[in-house]
Amino acid sequence: MSRQTVSSGGPYEAKYGYARAVKVGSYIAVSGTTATGAGGTVVGAGDPYAQMRQALATIEDALERCGASVRDVIRTRTYTTDIARWPEIARAHAEVFGDVRPAATLVEVKALIHPDMLIEIEVDAVAGGGAERTDGAPAG
Repeated sequence: MSRQTVSSGGPYEAKYGYARAVKVGSYIAVSGTTATGAGGTVVGAGDPYAQMRQALATIEDALERCGASVRDVIRTRTYTTDIARWPEIARAHAEVFGDVRPAATLVEVKALIHPDMLIEIEVDAVAGGGAERTDGAPAG
């Protein structure tokens, strides 16, 4: 089975030694993704909604480069440094995954790699797995 790796060019990938996404067969694992913009700057400092949207855009790009889309996501794991801000995080998550409805986890952590980062999200996907939900309603 072939293995494909995708890099987003983020500054932590080379330092830590990981890929943004790895695809083996139809399974895709997307690494923990933060709101890191060009040059390693944190996008949306102080705003978990803006950070979640930036992270999700990076994830969407990685999935597309693996031949998949957000409709193929089967699980998300979101980490936040302030669980009290969960409604803002949930709003961004629902805007992208509301019709997909993957299994999801949201937990609070003490800190992320940069003090301005409020969220980090990782996803698992199965390319071609987003056609229908089990309740019979079409996803998307």
